[in-house]
Parts: sequence; C-alpha cells; structure tokens
Amino acid sequence: MTVEAARPGVAADATTMKASQRSRVAVCLASVLATAPAKAASLTSAPFGTTADGKPVTRYTMATRGGVSVSFMNYGGAITDLTTPDRQGHRAPIVLGFPTLRDYETKNAENELYFGALIGRYANWIARGRFSLDGHEYQLALSDPPNTIHGGKRGFDKRVWNVQPDATSGQSVRARLTYTSIDGEEGYPGTLRVSVTYTLSEDAVFAIHYEAMTDQDTVINLTNHMNFNLAGAGSPGGVLGQILTVDADQYLPLDRSQIPLGQRASVNGTPFDFRKPTAIGAHIHDKNEQLAIADGYDQNWVLNKHGDPARPQPAVRAFDPGSGRTLDCLTTEPGVQIYTAGFFNGSYTGIGGRYGQYAAFTLETQHFPDSPNHPDFPTTELKPGQVFDSTTIFRFGVRK
Repeated sequence: MTVEAARPGVAADATTMKASQRSRVAVCLASVLATAPAKAASLTSAPFGTTADGKPVTRYTMATRGGVSVSFMNYGGAITDLTTPDRQGHRAPIVLGFPTLRDYETKNAENELYFGALIGRYANWIARGRFSLDGHEYQLALSDPPNTIHGGKRGFDKRVWNVQPDATSGQSVRARLTYTSIDGEEGYPGTLRVSVTYTLSEDAVFAIHYEAMTDQDTVINLTNHMNFNLAGAGSPGGVLGQILTVDADQYLPLDRSQIPLGQRASVNGTPFDFRKPTAIGAHIHDKNEQLAIADGYDQNWVLNKHGDPARPQPAVRAFDPGSGRTLDCLTTEPGVQIYTAGFFNGSYTGIGGRYGQYAAFTLETQHFPDSPNHPDFPTTELKPGQVFDSTTIFRFGVRK
C-alpha cells in the first residue's frame, strides 16, 4: 500500500480517483507489460442471476487471443473463473469457483471461503475486532468470534459493486469497480470510496489496482482472495506437488486463534523457507506448531523489498510440473498471506469438481494482519486527503 496526499484544491471524490487511478495504472503496468502487437482483447457481459435481496448481478469476461480469460461478477467483485493454457495448449480454469450466484451467496458465505472475492475494509484478522484510532476505540462486527476476519460479517465480498468498462488499448482490456462503504459499516469509521481496476493484457498479465479515499481517519487493507491450482481447479492431486518461490526472509508467527504474536521470525531452517523453489508439500506435514494451527500454511510472509517500493516487485513464483503452467506475482504490498486450504474437507463442489484438503493456495497480497494493534507493523491508517494506492500483478505462462 502506498498512501499519498491528494493535490491541494482537489476534492476527494470519485472523479479525482478516476483520473488519478488511470495515471497510476499506466505507470504500474508500464514496468511489467512488454511491448506487444495490437490484438483484440475483449470484454463481454451477461446476466448472472439476482441476489436473495433482489439485486441483479452481471458476470463479465475479459479474454485474450492467447487463450487467457478472466471472468468476474459485480457481487463481491469476485473472480469466478480464470482460465489459461498448459504446455500443450489445453485451457483449464486455475482458480476455484462456483457455477451459480446462489452458490456464492450460500456456500461461499456460510463457510467463509471468499472464493475470488475482493476483501475489505480490512483483509485478514483484527484481534477481538477492536482497535484504537485517534484515542477512540472501535468495535467491529465479529465475523469469526472472538475475532474479525476479512472486513466483518458483510465485508466487501458480499456487496454489489458498480462496474464500468474502461478504455482499451487493443492489446489490453480493463474494467473499473467502485463501492462506497458508509461511515460505521461493520463498525469501521469514515465513509470510504473504493475503486478497483481489473486489467488483462494480451501478454497474459492480469493486474489489480486498488485506490481508496476517506472523509475520516480509518484503517484499510484490501486484497483479492483467489484460490489457485495451476493443475486445474478440482485436480485430484491438489497443490502439494506445485512449486513455490517466495522472496521473503521473514514471516509472522501466529497464536492459536491465528492472530500475529507481534514479532517477525526468520524463515531460515523452518518449513516457511521458500526462498528457493520448494514443493508446497515438502514440509507441510512436518511436526511444527505453526503448521498445526491451520493444518498447513496460513501465515503472512514479510516480503523483501528492492528498489522503489511504489512499483510492483516480484513476490511469489509458482510452477506446476505436470501442466507446465507458471504464475508470477508482483506487488507493492509489504506482505503476502499464503493459505493452502488445510480446512477444506471435500464437502465443497465447484468448477472442476470436488475441493478437498490442499485443493488450492492463495496469494493474498496485503498489509500485515492485525496491524492496527501492532504499532511497529507498517501502518494501515488512511486519513482524509490521502489516497490509498496498491497494485498486484499476476503474470501467467508455461514452461516447456
């Protein structure tokens, strides 16, 4: 997250955010998008049902001629499908998802799955749902008693967003999602205007750019909760054989309720050392107190930073030896939460089949969990006149 002051004399409104956002997206993407010949990336839409309270939902599909497509809906901004080719050119969905809106309203919500959704106002945990700001203590909705996770009982993942297709360059297509979170929603202070831009380019890069402004001091931590399986969603082998490389020398140990203990710990000599390419399953069954908390991984890695922190930097590389698919994740965020679906029990059936234990891994780029209660963590405070600015980029490919 980068927080910058708004220019003097410019109102903190949606128009300002839109102009600022376009310039920031262009700068961020310029650092990672290779020059490519103009091609006809496309964006289409179709009805996807109606919510239980009567709101129409639309699903949008961004597609490239190279075989990469991303589908998302305005309910929760959720990525419902992300399809890429393998080394043989066979296309398959590589994120977990459900076929119907009702599945997202019931299975996703009741089981706290958050498949593909935008997460806010505060991604991850806040201990006891409490934090102090400007001498005032705030009590949040307890979405996972005794704590709050992913924004509360009705976080951004359960809200209907406005979607506006944006200008395209021919070799990329993008859409802008906006949502206004009113003062006091889920217990958070201030009215927060949020803008998220999804961009898909012909060189197989999917970028997520977040911006937000507030009219009152508040806290914010945004991410997306895609669950990846590079072998294909529902693949019976799960992800234990897939290879991760994480550019992080430290991680955050947790207590039994998954709240950070406060200190950063070295990954050296632990199952959390992915500085060299390592199979997810290489140490997942080691006798380790931290692994036992979530029957696998569900910790925040403290990303190493190189160069300009306002530009997306390499964070995680993933590779599936069977399909040849690769995924590179770059971000401006200081951390990434990697979850390996240890709590999945095979009772969820979605795109590609049944989702059992270790069916996927997440790359939730974010600020640290429970930061408002840890002054030494990177701040998540946002003040009037500042702009929350964050970019995460996913680059897809194949290894022959």
